[in-house]
Amino acid sequence: MDLNEVKRLRMEALDARVKLIREIASFGQGHIGGSMSVVELLTYLYYHEMKIDPKRPDWAERDRLVLSKGHSGPALYAILAKKGYFDESLLSTLNQGGTRLPSHADMTKTPGIDFTAGSLGQGFSAAVGIALGQRLKKYDAYTYTVVGDGESQEGEVWEAAEAAGAWKLGNLIGFTDVNGQQLDDYTDNIIPMHHLKERYETFGWHAVEVANGHDFNQLEAAIKEAKSVTDKPSMIILHTIKSYGYIPGEGVKANHSMQISKEKAEEAIEALFAREEERE
Repeated sequence: MDLNEVKRLRMEALDARVKLIREIASFGQGHIGGSMSVVELLTYLYYHEMKIDPKRPDWAERDRLVLSKGHSGPALYAILAKKGYFDESLLSTLNQGGTRLPSHADMTKTPGIDFTAGSLGQGFSAAVGIALGQRLKKYDAYTYTVVGDGESQEGEVWEAAEAAGAWKLGNLIGFTDVNGQQLDDYTDNIIPMHHLKERYETFGWHAVEVANGHDFNQLEAAIKEAKSVTDKPSMIILHTIKSYGYIPGEGVKANHSMQISKEKAEEAIEALFAREEERE
């Protein structure tokens, strides 16, 4: 990927992070940790990779994104608003009465959401079914799905993985967001999710490990490799930092959902811009 494209994607991700922080602050609390850890992935997919049309959110032959870790919906909302699926003013209604943006992504409420998720494991199962449907209808399209490392403790994830491997769904590309934390502790302290690459390979998947899931070049290389494998599904294992970009939450155990006032949000955004300037 050339430097100009990397810079463009970084700027889109930065803008998405600013919108996401303010979005959660508009309610005063929200799922900041797991939302921030997938911003680069969602930015890459929606700005560089996926075949979509915001003017036709129900286009049958589009690529699909199933955010199985549905509590990261606020990150997806920020991206969808930026892409024009709905007006950005709706971001300030997150999780409030009458909103079209509930805490967990809901396809019946929000344009651009391809599946209702949040009951962990179920989105991943649905993604397998959607990919199978695309193949049966001979659509030239992919289904992408994002699961968490904590979510991967659900047995349903592995039942779905077994089915997808058996059906050789080469149009299914999954991403496991390995940020090392879940709702109330570090994943290793609950059920360690080690050797995910080997686990998926055992279930008949092609698997790729990405050392830095916030790096666009590494994302591109992994997705290109996944798309080169057409006779089996692919799982891309992303090592990320929970709350990445919301600096007050980085390295904090209780960052799954945090209280964020509007004042604290603006302070965090200033800190984020300062860190970005240091990177230049």
